[in-house]
Amino acid sequence: MKTTSQIRQSFLDFFESKGHSVIDSSSLVPENDPTLLFTNAGMNQFKDVFLGLDKRNYSRATTSQRCVRAGGKHNDLENVGYTARHHTFFEMLGNFSFGDYFKKDAIHFAWEFLTSSQWLALPKEKLWVTVYKTDDEAYNIWRDEVGVPAERIIRIGDKSEDQPYNSDNFWQMGDTGPCGPCSEIFYDHGDHIWGGPPGSPEEDGDRYIEIWNLVFMQFNRQADGTMEKLPKPSVDTGMGLERISAVLQHVNSNYEIDIFETLIKEVATQLNVTDLDNKSLRVVADHIRSCAYLIADGVVPSNEGRGYVLRRIIRRAVRHGNLLGAKESFFYKLVPTLSKVMGKAGDLLTEKQAHIQKTLKAEEEQFARTLERGLSLLEDALSKVENNVLSGEVAFKLYDTYGFPLDLTADVCRDREISVDEAGFEKEMQAQRERAKASSSFGMDYNNVIKVEGTTIFEGYTETTLDESKIIALFCNGESVESIQSGENAVVILDRTPFYGESGGQVGDSGHIFTEICKFAVNDTQKYGGVFGHIGQLESGSLSVGDTVKTQIDEQRRNAIKLNHSATHLLHSALRQVLGTHVAQKGSLVAEDILRFDFSQPEAITKQQLEEIEQIVNREVRKNSPVTTEIMDIETAKEQGAMALFGEKYGDKVRVVKMTEFSVELCGGTHVTQTGEIGLFKLISEGAVAAGIRRVEAVTGEKALEWVQRQQKMVQQSAELLKADSASLVEKIQQLQEKAKRTEKELQQLKEKMASQAGADLAKQAENINGVNVIIQQLENVETKALRTMVDDLKNQLGSAVIVFASAMGEKVNLVVGVSKDTTSKINAGLLVNEMAQQVGGKGGGRPDMAMAGGTQPENINVALAKAKDWIQTKL
Repeated sequence: MKTTSQIRQSFLDFFESKGHSVIDSSSLVPENDPTLLFTNAGMNQFKDVFLGLDKRNYSRATTSQRCVRAGGKHNDLENVGYTARHHTFFEMLGNFSFGDYFKKDAIHFAWEFLTSSQWLALPKEKLWVTVYKTDDEAYNIWRDEVGVPAERIIRIGDKSEDQPYNSDNFWQMGDTGPCGPCSEIFYDHGDHIWGGPPGSPEEDGDRYIEIWNLVFMQFNRQADGTMEKLPKPSVDTGMGLERISAVLQHVNSNYEIDIFETLIKEVATQLNVTDLDNKSLRVVADHIRSCAYLIADGVVPSNEGRGYVLRRIIRRAVRHGNLLGAKESFFYKLVPTLSKVMGKAGDLLTEKQAHIQKTLKAEEEQFARTLERGLSLLEDALSKVENNVLSGEVAFKLYDTYGFPLDLTADVCRDREISVDEAGFEKEMQAQRERAKASSSFGMDYNNVIKVEGTTIFEGYTETTLDESKIIALFCNGESVESIQSGENAVVILDRTPFYGESGGQVGDSGHIFTEICKFAVNDTQKYGGVFGHIGQLESGSLSVGDTVKTQIDEQRRNAIKLNHSATHLLHSALRQVLGTHVAQKGSLVAEDILRFDFSQPEAITKQQLEEIEQIVNREVRKNSPVTTEIMDIETAKEQGAMALFGEKYGDKVRVVKMTEFSVELCGGTHVTQTGEIGLFKLISEGAVAAGIRRVEAVTGEKALEWVQRQQKMVQQSAELLKADSASLVEKIQQLQEKAKRTEKELQQLKEKMASQAGADLAKQAENINGVNVIIQQLENVETKALRTMVDDLKNQLGSAVIVFASAMGEKVNLVVGVSKDTTSKINAGLLVNEMAQQVGGKGGGRPDMAMAGGTQPENINVALAKAKDWIQTKL
């Protein structure tokens, strides 16, 4: 029996033998793709290739892509553990053709891999196929060339007549963009399992299981629904590794394959569980895969976006561990077993195991602190449920107070056959829901992108000016035009340019494009697939497609950018050296005036660590080491320890930027030639931008010198104001602080003395009501602490007493009520102060003998005091 790891490798080996390049799985966090929350299909990393925005040095590729479907449109979370084939994490085996082979080869490749004795050797009679209703080409290939009997080839039509192409056998990237018919391959598990073939009334059964989908991209769908034929039809296929493993390992459920069998046994061992069929074991075994790989790819638990989805999955796993009897943190302990059982795909987890376990353990412990109280509240609410529906208000309270995601609450309710009022929940937390559903804003019109055939040659690594460049396209307001006139804003596309197009965090260049009779000011440069767009305004003359122009970047600005970009590489290495190798870039900005670097870091950085990081970078600057660049294949770069920077996409050949052995990174940006050119590196800020994500900002060169000079000037001005020199400034400030503390203490003592004297005067004004001394008084501009002191003094002087004070401090109202111990059975200070607070727009509380409240309506103090007198008289 083949293991899952062996099946994965067989797939890659087969397609490599058919001329495909084996491409590593991309990150679960899609790079430069605002349309996706997570990578959810094998084609995601090739999307720009299919759209014609990117070109690779291969036309055939094969991958085993890690995918997550647990948020947004593709969300299987609630089904995980309760069905045979739903997962939060799965691996998608795929082969891709970019304008190379099409339907015939794709179908023959699939059939050979599945049925050949050299590969998977599945019985041919067990395989069924589907095609789109009008795809006669695919149908004929299956029947006439492959030899599948007509009765096992099923045509699948549209789901409704008024929605053309809305079919299980017609694939679309989105509402617009590449699309086309697909052909699915099903495996028949046998008549001992209920279910019918695809297209039949019993198709939802588990007998016939889809194992492979062959997508034939041959159209480009426009916003108006028009289908245009693609000039280069392509192929995108996907086969779930877990599903095909279940077939080959002769089990019907994915949770019975070797990977899950091992993980489930490990969970059971950790938690001392003997019933291996318990669905909670499935949940935990599934969730450790998605959580570990998400953290390995840089996601950290948080309250929004991707981090919130990760937090939901962790908490669902912890809750199921709780059901299994977990008494302490356990989830993080599963990572070593997972790394091992995943085979070669587990190398990433082994490399980052310490960071993954630390992150999981911290999140697990944080949730455990509130889980017991939250479950107790939920159990109490469930015991009072009417009509088997839990109110949205309770579900919201669980989320807001105890961090229970809605699906976790629903999970608990499911076991009791109770539903949740989701509409009420959403009404209570619309703002939080929008953050949690961040993917709902992920979408775009794939055709609303500047697309130009051809490539811009970038000469900017060595040149800042070019005497001859040719205009190959012009765009105004997103529309292609033949010429532009003076005053018009436009995007100019050139065949060669020294202008750097924004990428990898480095901003685009600015400068000028000109001829003898016209001048175009470039404000920004962006990449559109293989071409560079120079964005700006024509200041004089006119420009037309085909014109030959000269180019000149703003060299001073470019040089400042280069300093910051090279310093960013040094900073990245210094952060990893001081904080640990878990540091991974989460975003960056390299501009002419500042550099910003976001990175994964679960804890705040100490002042000492920041000083050390700054010292390390400046030490490398002073070494004045050469900065070298070299083009090499990706594998060689990895062997040399090159790190990839955020937002970059890499082909087989990559550009490696080296600053001796201290920093080796893949980077397409512009850099200094010697580290000494940076001059000075100065960190100017550090802080959190999200849970587990820190940000540092820094300046270099002249900007760093200017920053230091500004700080020095402030120190000098401060010293002059305090009549001290710079060297003794700190000592002088400490002296002033001590003096201020003494003065404040003396002032407080004076206030208390005055309050005590005022209290003695007030004691004479006490009104006796049925043997109780009552004082109700408004005092002007008296702080709460002083009011409390007066109340305590008066209670000691008067014996049986009720004292009520109100004071206005600007727009704020302070209320204090004191009641002697022998009177609290009649007058409760907390109840009385709340009655008063309602009159001044506030609230409060406290003990029966002492309570306070605040308010915001000083104009109603008299009403509050009158209310207090009436209330006291009715109680005494």
